[in-house]
Amino acid sequence: MTVTVERLKKRAEFLRVAGTRRKWVTDGLILQGAPRPGIQPEDQSAGEDRFARIGFTVTKKVGKAVVRNRVRRRLRAVADLLAPDMALPGWDYVVIGRQQTIERPFEALVDDMRTALRRIPDAKPSPADRSRPVRGRAKAKGGQRRAGGPVK
Repeated sequence: MTVTVERLKKRAEFLRVAGTRRKWVTDGLILQGAPRPGIQPEDQSAGEDRFARIGFTVTKKVGKAVVRNRVRRRLRAVADLLAPDMALPGWDYVVIGRQQTIERPFEALVDDMRTALRRIPDAKPSPADRSRPVRGRAKAKGGQRRAGGPVK
């Protein structure tokens, strides 16, 4: 079954997919996936939600803009090749480029994406990262703020 593939463009959509913490890590890429809220199962659905959406991101740790853009182009080419046949309708995916993506042979990237697309629906959510601060004001021990002033 062929699926129409669209792009994720809004930050909120990327954050929603990342918030599900369902991901699959390979040598060449990281794939995060989440079913879209409000989408009915395949057999009950009309035609309007029979598409998958994919977004791409590469951090500055990978390299300068030229390198990041090249990584993004390679990932888009792999996704355009595999997503129409392997992506699940009603799902959103975020593909994250890695340092190794730029040097990895294209066939290996295709295998990485194929594996990740196959495994992501059954992947268990990863545990929350406890090293990151929780939103809001974090208070240091002893009733003082991190800047050193007393708490009011």
